[in-house]
Amino acid sequence: MLLSQVALKWVALKALTGLSLLPLMALLIVYSEIEAPSFNRKNFDPEYDYIIVGGGSAGAVVASRLSEDPTVKVLLLEAGGAQSALHDVPLLAAEFQKTRVDWQYKTVPQDVACFGLDNRQSQWPRGKVLGGSSVLNYMLYVRGNRKDYDFWDTGMGCVGWSWREVFPYFLKSENNRDPDILRNGYHVSGGPLTIERAPFRSPLGEAFVAAGETLGYPRGDYNGHIQTRFDIPQGTVEDGKRVSTAKAFLYKARKRPNLHILTNAKVLKLVLEGKRCVGVVFRFRGFPHVVHALQEVILSAGAINSPQILMLSGIGPSQHLQSLGIPVVADLPVGRNLHDHIGAAGLSFHINQTFSVVRKRVDIDKVIQYVFKKRGPLTLLGGVEGVGFLKTKYNNDSGDWPDAEIHFVSSSPAGDGGATIKKVMGISDEFFDRVYRPHLHQDSFTLYPVLLRPQSRGYVKLFSPDPDDPPLINPRYLTKNRDVLTLVEAMKQCFAIGISEPFRKFNAQPFNMVFPGCEIYPVHSDEYLACMARTYTATIYHPVGTCKMGDPADPSTVVDTQLRVKGISGLRVVDASIIPKIPSGNTNAPVIMVAERAADLIKGIRSAHLPDGSILYVPSDLANSLFQDNSLL
Repeated sequence: MLLSQVALKWVALKALTGLSLLPLMALLIVYSEIEAPSFNRKNFDPEYDYIIVGGGSAGAVVASRLSEDPTVKVLLLEAGGAQSALHDVPLLAAEFQKTRVDWQYKTVPQDVACFGLDNRQSQWPRGKVLGGSSVLNYMLYVRGNRKDYDFWDTGMGCVGWSWREVFPYFLKSENNRDPDILRNGYHVSGGPLTIERAPFRSPLGEAFVAAGETLGYPRGDYNGHIQTRFDIPQGTVEDGKRVSTAKAFLYKARKRPNLHILTNAKVLKLVLEGKRCVGVVFRFRGFPHVVHALQEVILSAGAINSPQILMLSGIGPSQHLQSLGIPVVADLPVGRNLHDHIGAAGLSFHINQTFSVVRKRVDIDKVIQYVFKKRGPLTLLGGVEGVGFLKTKYNNDSGDWPDAEIHFVSSSPAGDGGATIKKVMGISDEFFDRVYRPHLHQDSFTLYPVLLRPQSRGYVKLFSPDPDDPPLINPRYLTKNRDVLTLVEAMKQCFAIGISEPFRKFNAQPFNMVFPGCEIYPVHSDEYLACMARTYTATIYHPVGTCKMGDPADPSTVVDTQLRVKGISGLRVVDASIIPKIPSGNTNAPVIMVAERAADLIKGIRSAHLPDGSILYVPSDLANSLFQDNSLL
């Protein structure tokens, strides 16, 4: 039975005076009897039809879809545990980095970027939890641009992955609850993944969208007919709570007798018999075990862990594997083609009104408002109140194909005393003290530019043959100068937005700060902005490409267009690592799409279905398209 709000407030105030937001939330959630379902299975069978490695953004989807067939047995292995009710709180997204649900990876020191970060290393959080990075991310639902997928199909040998063929798989998952966009021809309801805007917004979010209009960018659905526009973000949330892929796809499916889910089960390597994958070795309850797959093993461990497991098993670049004493089974470019959306230093502006959602303003009344009504600033998508897609002068496409994105956050990097930015981004003490400390707790907003189509490419390698050693991650940020130039142009547009008319009523003024090492350049010059980008270089948490999909004859590819590992039978990769070139937008929705399509490919199904079961589209090699309404294209 829930305590009354009055009694709850009194108890929490007495118990939590002087404590931070997390224990406050924890106590209130305990009192409100919110629980995550149990996934604590204690046993498993010696063999299954399908073994899925990784229960994250992709693996949870594949496990759910394959287990829809009661005649097959499916085992899902997840190295982490189950998410807690605290993970449901959208505004707390950053709080769970560097905790038990995070692999806590770091890149190697960067040569020409990350100068303001500790040891020039970028923090790379990855979800170690059922639901994977969909439990840690900022919940933005962005599909990317149709031209991204058409280029996969025609320019990268990924036949069958054009926009016409992948669009139905976005719809297959979707349960859209925003009435203003649901009927525009690009969305459906009824799928397992709920998508809607946060119920809370401050006047700053509306000002951001209006500011985009002053620069010539229309407002509206960036997942619709035109992407190059500004809007209040759509998110994988429902009634103010995060919807991870574990919640969307596994909470009901876990009751199926043919689906076994083991958490805290870390896969160490694949079991190979010649050129066939027949099972996996995994650690569970402190001991190694072997389980066999009658049909396939499906690697869905993500862009870092999937290549790691492949290389530990002898599938990867022969020279690298031989240098570590690992017998080579298949010489493939595993770990290559690593790339990520790159973020530069955000442009922050003071305002003269208190609309910020920094933690000092999230008092107990707002916590109680969230727990009992699922309203208020705690429902914001990690604090992101606006998203804009824009074009720079380096975009060589005359149509709708933006090359930069803006995340609008209604607070400053120093809004909580710097605790979050120092923890999450790894900002050095010297950098923080010189740039952000003078602006502690000031009412402000920040515009973060994002490079959508980076040219820089890096790699993932093994540190050693020990599966418990984290891999070497080198994205080689900003090694291509075009990436810096594009970010500079995006930063200029951020500045123009910050000083635009819609923000004048808040008396918006840019922070007066000079980045260390950039003093020799005139402030706001191209050279100064480039220096800013190289000093504060941020991951946007979207690593892809390390098991590249494409034509099997292409020596740069690892999997074919059916996501089968080249030269190895019984083994597929289904996650962000197969993405050949990163989409022009946040990657969680595309990864879920990849998983939906992969499940159909594994089943031998060649047509996508709407949530109500009706066929939406049949690929042209089987029949004519059922699309009759060109607005869907």
